[in-house]
Amino acid sequence: MLFEPQKRISERALPVWRITGGIYSLIALIICGGAIALTIILEWPVWIIAAAIILLILDIYFFVYLFPLLKWKRWRYEVRDQEIELQHGIFIVKRTLVPMIRVQHVDTKQGPILRKYDLATVAVSTAATVHEIPALELGEAEELRVFISRLARVADEDV
Repeated sequence: MLFEPQKRISERALPVWRITGGIYSLIALIICGGAIALTIILEWPVWIIAAAIILLILDIYFFVYLFPLLKWKRWRYEVRDQEIELQHGIFIVKRTLVPMIRVQHVDTKQGPILRKYDLATVAVSTAATVHEIPALELGEAEELRVFISRLARVADEDV
């Protein structure tokens, strides 16, 4: 039996994902506000207001509190000599093995919210797709980018 990857992403990913969830919840707030306004203006049944408020509370609870916590608990990765293993997912846990021989290039990405928390995402590109390791400490992300690049080069020379 294969063991799951051991390395975790930074715990500072939680506030980043909560801020992102809050931004998405603002969209839900606007939609619920519109439903409430229409209910008042068009004199629709009052239960629509209650349903909109309940949905908004559930949206905020799930997307701002619960999902970021579960996402952080599940996200793991491991970089080995021959492959990169990723594990993530809330309801469906996905495990991916990326052979070093398939790695074409490695990038780090940092948006404004990640920059505020000194975090970065490492993106590993293959011919088929891009695999990301999100929310790593900035120094760790840079070291990992260089490390994977060196391993990919060695794997390429072995062929």
